[in-house]
Amino acid sequence: MTPAISARFPKPVSLALRGRSSPLPLSARHDLRPFLRWIHVRSAVLVSAACLVGGTAWSGQLLVLPVVMLFPALWAAAPCRAVSAAVSAGYFLAASRGLPQGAAEFFGSSVSVGFLLWIAASLPFVLVHSMAWTARKGWRRVGRYGIAMVLTAVPPFSITGWAHPITAAGVLLSGWGWWGLMAMALGLCLMTTRLAPAIVLSAGVITGITAASGSGSPASGGWLGIDTAVGAAFGRTDALHQQQSLIVQVQKEAEGGSQVIVLPESAVGILTPTAERLWGEALANLDITVIAGAVLINTQGYDTVMVALDRAGAKVLYRQRMPVPVAMWQPWRPWLGLTGGSRAKLFGAPVVEVAGQRIAPLICYEQLLVWPVLQSAFHHPDRIVAIANGWWAKDTSIPAIQRVSVEAWARLFDLPLVTAFNR
Repeated sequence: MTPAISARFPKPVSLALRGRSSPLPLSARHDLRPFLRWIHVRSAVLVSAACLVGGTAWSGQLLVLPVVMLFPALWAAAPCRAVSAAVSAGYFLAASRGLPQGAAEFFGSSVSVGFLLWIAASLPFVLVHSMAWTARKGWRRVGRYGIAMVLTAVPPFSITGWAHPITAAGVLLSGWGWWGLMAMALGLCLMTTRLAPAIVLSAGVITGITAASGSGSPASGGWLGIDTAVGAAFGRTDALHQQQSLIVQVQKEAEGGSQVIVLPESAVGILTPTAERLWGEALANLDITVIAGAVLINTQGYDTVMVALDRAGAKVLYRQRMPVPVAMWQPWRPWLGLTGGSRAKLFGAPVVEVAGQRIAPLICYEQLLVWPVLQSAFHHPDRIVAIANGWWAKDTSIPAIQRVSVEAWARLFDLPLVTAFNR
């Protein structure tokens, strides 16, 4: 560099032009501070907004579920991969906020154990979305969000896939079925582009129309679900008294004209010849079918099942595809040479036939996920039957989220819905 040119630049810049490294001048470092401060504020706002979106959308109210559509926009607005991970974590943790207390209640332990499980459950969701994030705008970002959306909807990442945004399709596009699902998927992907404001406006208008019309899933037509409030003792202790109480309720509803009565998960307890005989005798003079939750014990562990009870006895209809991870499903046990725990039938029977109807069965935890109901819907069921035993989730948002999820799916595919929950 000639002396004339060199004189025009400060020394650090001259060194840089010669290919030598040099620290930024002090004045330049001061100039960066407002920019860095803006980045930090923006990141904090995005993470806070993600928490608000997750908490609001998954509050247990069906008509606020479309708020989840804001999540892809927040994810796309992250300035870096680390912030996209924080945004994803904020959304998921807020949506599943009932998990720490519910896990502590289930295990009879301190809330700290529940917090560890809460954080662990969020990791697949956060990992997928952080890895999919890109700074490049346009169709690259759209495609990457689409990949993240699919991965968090199917195993293995979806095993803890609570609060999937695509569930809102049932509110915005009721009755559209698979076309509605694809349209919702496209809308979520486009929320990562400049079209986001137009999509949000459209979603708001559709939600308003849905609220005004008061439309829901079709009537159950002779099928009735009975909720109970027995708590942790349901299906565990004082079994004879519980069975007799349920039988009285069933007989009363049968007199009212119900043809199929659905009871919650664990209603029959452990399915034994004695329990089967008790129900067979109770239903001997009734032309009805009872669908109830039960447990089948085997040498390797147990299965959570739905059984059909009538005057002829009991028939196992369905074995749960996805039990609650850690609490029920413990896949590491066989690796350690241990037995026990519930078995997972990840892609087991998606549709079963009972009383001349093809039903999509969903037991408890499956109602929070995406793939079990979509697998069932692919086989054209006549209705959805959802049962749960949520004693451990008392005073949390989990039971309400289960109901909202399954109601949304029933609306999307225009299927009658029968639920039976124990609280």
